[in-house]
Amino acid sequence: MSFFQSIRGDIFGGLTAGVVALPLALAFGVASGAGAAAGLYGAAALGLFAAISGGTKTQISGPTGPMTVVAASALLAFQGDLTALMAVVFVAGAIQIALGCFKLGGVVKYIPYPVISGFMSGIGVIIILLQLPPLLGAAAVSSPVNAVLALPDALANLRVGSLFLSLVSLGIVFFIPARISRIIPSPLIALLVGTIIAVVFGINCDVIGAIPAGLPDIHFPGFSFSDFPQILGFGVALSLLGAIDTLLTSIVADSMTKTKHNSNRELIGQGIGNMICSLVGGLAGAGATMRTVVNIKAGGSTRISGVIHALFLLAVLLGLGPLAAHIPMPVLAGILMKVGVDILDYRLFQVARRAPKADLTVAAVVFGITVFVDLIIAVFAGVALASLFVTWRVAKATDIQISESPEDETQLDIERRLQKESDYQIRVVSVRGPFFFGSTAQMQDKIDNLLGCKVIVIDCLSVPFVDISAVFALCEMMEKLLSTGIQPLIVASPVIEKRISELGCATVLGDRYITNSIDEAFETAKEFI
Repeated sequence: MSFFQSIRGDIFGGLTAGVVALPLALAFGVASGAGAAAGLYGAAALGLFAAISGGTKTQISGPTGPMTVVAASALLAFQGDLTALMAVVFVAGAIQIALGCFKLGGVVKYIPYPVISGFMSGIGVIIILLQLPPLLGAAAVSSPVNAVLALPDALANLRVGSLFLSLVSLGIVFFIPARISRIIPSPLIALLVGTIIAVVFGINCDVIGAIPAGLPDIHFPGFSFSDFPQILGFGVALSLLGAIDTLLTSIVADSMTKTKHNSNRELIGQGIGNMICSLVGGLAGAGATMRTVVNIKAGGSTRISGVIHALFLLAVLLGLGPLAAHIPMPVLAGILMKVGVDILDYRLFQVARRAPKADLTVAAVVFGITVFVDLIIAVFAGVALASLFVTWRVAKATDIQISESPEDETQLDIERRLQKESDYQIRVVSVRGPFFFGSTAQMQDKIDNLLGCKVIVIDCLSVPFVDISAVFALCEMMEKLLSTGIQPLIVASPVIEKRISELGCATVLGDRYITNSIDEAFETAKEFI
């Protein structure tokens, strides 16, 4: 591709992405409670600085649905204090920079898919529920529960003009042919058509209202020290959600451009962009999948496309603010309704009958907590529950066997023969699989059933790893056996032997009774009896 072809593609890609971003930025700003101007400020500031300093050349960044819902929750928690919200955005950006500097960009991919699925579907439902009152002409509410409770009153005081504009907006964003939407994005068509209808026919409905003209003032966000724990909590949630959203979009961009992004640099770029957003009163954002795809399909191939997208939004902010003030709220509600529907995770729905019940449980719990309780609690609860299920699965996979008779074919022949020849005064406990806190209870049960013999050989040669919980539990078991007159011996690989010796087992047993040779352990056992 020649230089001029690349520049032309970047110009078309950036302008097209900017056209797509415009109605969404306005809608997300209104939905967050911070105002349409905050959406535009955030889209322009983050779009510019993330494009320059990020690690994905074709990424288009700006306010997104999930980030908007978290911002709205934070604003609600701080009783509408925009300064506190900007402090949350600043903290989120700083955390993202730290994640990138400590090269933790690859860690995000280890968050279990059911957690992401439940959270994203919950976000989608929240957006849908929050738009129901504005669709009917009622005032916007701050929570999904309140939105449902407000429906009877909204229906009783239905504003026909607002409902008509909502239906027009919904019809355009859902049913306009793809060949037309590829040329002019459906959200922009809905925005223009709905606004023109409202103005021409004089439909009485709520509108966005005046948007400040000119560049925003720069203010460092201040906050009271007593609010910092809550600010930090929302900042962590916003930063992690933004990191997940961004890096998933980066993967999509890689697959389309056959390139490879730098995840750590991308997080640093997003962090810088979000910190700048907080200084200008902008809404936090992340890498936006739809806008990135539009940019690439329109020819964007370098960072210039992201810069042009941001400059386009800045030009709109400087020149078209008075016109944007007439955009009807029901039209924006229809656009956001489509955003909420698109966020729902249909992939998990399609395989729900075949998916493991544990994964479905995690997704359902995260979904419920996200919608009805708290976004931050939902993520941490989901990760904790998924970890418990993984622990349970790994513990079940750990096989701890005791040969009860010579015919037991689950033991090695040499172990069975040793036990038979010693008249079962020597017993062999074989541990196969991870030996960690989740499998110590199984080991304890097996050991308790062996009281009465003289020597217990614990064969850990097939143990790939051991954690400190298992080592401490093992030491306690050894002390209990010794107190009852039973001599324990441990056989393990050199790495595991060193680990359990250093963590205290050598102090309890002595070096002679911990070895990495099964033959040596058997000889020691024979000598003992």
